[in-house]
Amino acid sequence: MPLAPLLLALLASLAAAVHPGCMSGQGTAATCVDLHLRTCADAMYNHTAFPTPLEHRSWEAVESSPEYMLLGVLHFLLEGQCNPDLRLLGCAVLAPRCQGGHVRRPCRHVCENLREACKPAFDAIDMAWPYFLDCAHYFAQEEEGCYDPLEQLRGDLDVEEVLPSGLPSTFIRFAHHPYAQMVRVLKRTAVRCPQVAKTYSIGRSFDGKDLLVIEFSGRPGQHELMEPEVKLIGNIHGNEVAGREMLIYLAQYLCSEYLLGNPRIQRLINTTRIHLLPSMNPDGYEVAAAEGAGYNGWTSGRQNAQNLDLNRNFPDLTSEYYRLASTRGVRTDHIPISEYYWWGKVAPETKAIMKWIQTTPFVLSASLHGGDLVVSYPFDFSKNPHEKKMFSPTPDEKMFKLLARSYADVHPMMMDRSENRCGGNFLKRGSIINGADWYSFTGGMSDFNYLHTNCFEITVELGCVKFPPEEALYGLWQHNKEPLLNFLEMVHRGIKGVVMDKYGKPVKNARVSVKGIRHDVTTAPDGDYWRLLPPGSHIVIAQAPGYSKVMKRVTIPLRMKRAGRVDFILQPLVMGPKKFLPGHQKAVSGSQDPLREPTEPDLEPPRTRRQPAADGSKPWWWSYFTSLSPYKPRWLLKY
Repeated sequence: MPLAPLLLALLASLAAAVHPGCMSGQGTAATCVDLHLRTCADAMYNHTAFPTPLEHRSWEAVESSPEYMLLGVLHFLLEGQCNPDLRLLGCAVLAPRCQGGHVRRPCRHVCENLREACKPAFDAIDMAWPYFLDCAHYFAQEEEGCYDPLEQLRGDLDVEEVLPSGLPSTFIRFAHHPYAQMVRVLKRTAVRCPQVAKTYSIGRSFDGKDLLVIEFSGRPGQHELMEPEVKLIGNIHGNEVAGREMLIYLAQYLCSEYLLGNPRIQRLINTTRIHLLPSMNPDGYEVAAAEGAGYNGWTSGRQNAQNLDLNRNFPDLTSEYYRLASTRGVRTDHIPISEYYWWGKVAPETKAIMKWIQTTPFVLSASLHGGDLVVSYPFDFSKNPHEKKMFSPTPDEKMFKLLARSYADVHPMMMDRSENRCGGNFLKRGSIINGADWYSFTGGMSDFNYLHTNCFEITVELGCVKFPPEEALYGLWQHNKEPLLNFLEMVHRGIKGVVMDKYGKPVKNARVSVKGIRHDVTTAPDGDYWRLLPPGSHIVIAQAPGYSKVMKRVTIPLRMKRAGRVDFILQPLVMGPKKFLPGHQKAVSGSQDPLREPTEPDLEPPRTRRQPAADGSKPWWWSYFTSLSPYKPRWLLKY
């Protein structure tokens, strides 16, 4: 062989060794072998090849590598976030796909999209983005013939479920819906009503299942000026499944009735943005469903996959409310999340809900549970922490009772006068109760909604059987259809409007107060607001930093089908000494000021947690990797 070609061939081989990941996306010739990695057992292919892009030449080398160890523990390090996507993406590099004697690289755009979504989770634990997930180095462009390693992540979720022949499209199957079937039904419903419905995910469960929402509105996918937003959430406890099924049926009912021209449903959807989350705890549901309806224990599947009770996992803002309420002139609404909350174990499902309600201006909400027959409302935590049962009302006690009654008063079983019926012990109360007066607990979702956002949330216990048999589901639907619709319509009780300056520019985060009710609501980015109010005469005040107050008297009638419109035009303050809004003059000890004006959503731990320690010590997870392997993965350190 001539010297020049020989030298060129040698240089080419050296280049390949230096840049092992830079192989052609169309496929590099290789000898395919069976894939034998437990962590990658659910990859969408069965064969790989050696050497790998990371120059591993045997299974032993792969399994002992820190890269492989990282894939095995990412699930726990990131508390379920980006799982199993990241693991499957990493497997595509550690054990590349081999097909027909050629190695194929995963798609670069899949890596880039996942990196954008998951990088904040790495930042939160002071971990650098893994080098072997370098999108520009180990991945290929679509035109190079790449493949999507996440393509089959959802299995058969996108497969159309064919209805039995002869059944109308409006048919509702009153049965239990496993996760894949639930997703198919919701997506099929959105396809049937694309002009008013769409599905979207607010995040993932700990085991990687989408928390899928179906939305109904005149313009699905966007907030419309002064259109109130309401959400219904089911299955927060995995073994309480009636709410899950009621919301699946409700979604199908709203779509069908809208298409059939039902004037009530058309008016509701055209004037309201409705969000239905049938299952907040799909992982717990799978545990409960494995035992079967009628056999499920009282607690089996209640928690999520981390063994966390999601309705005890939210920040305890109620204790902070009681502390602040004792001080005159201090704000007790929109209380921020303490940095200490993030040091505990926060479920990905909880994080998803918090981010959802901070980025959507919800006005009204209901959480559907099981185990009794009653409607409860905040507060759920007693004013005296030592009292297990103690009436503990919010400043909006009258409005919350109206909301609870809007459900209970039209529910045939809740109004049944027999003391022997399910929930008979609540008969004298009208089947509604203050949560803390029933039993006190902290970390509940309803209290968090009320104290951190503008949203009023009640809790509905749908029946004494947590996992009812299928033959009971149709009856449950008949009992709850009208209460659900009646409750959704309650979002139009009270007033709504826009707060703007004298030039017509919307004022974001302006405060709308009601005299005598120590709980303000704030305006959305477009300057619009909604204030649920009971019947009667009220003095409403709008104010914002740098503007003078504006007061108006409004009268709410006993019956109303739509909220009254009350707009406010704020005038700028005359230049002079700096003025403060009430409640912002007092300094509060601690790292966070609970009286600060709400700004951007504060869902992640403070940035100070992400900085290196003064003594140069490594992050808490570093000792795990160094104890299992002689290789120190310094590429995971950010500093």
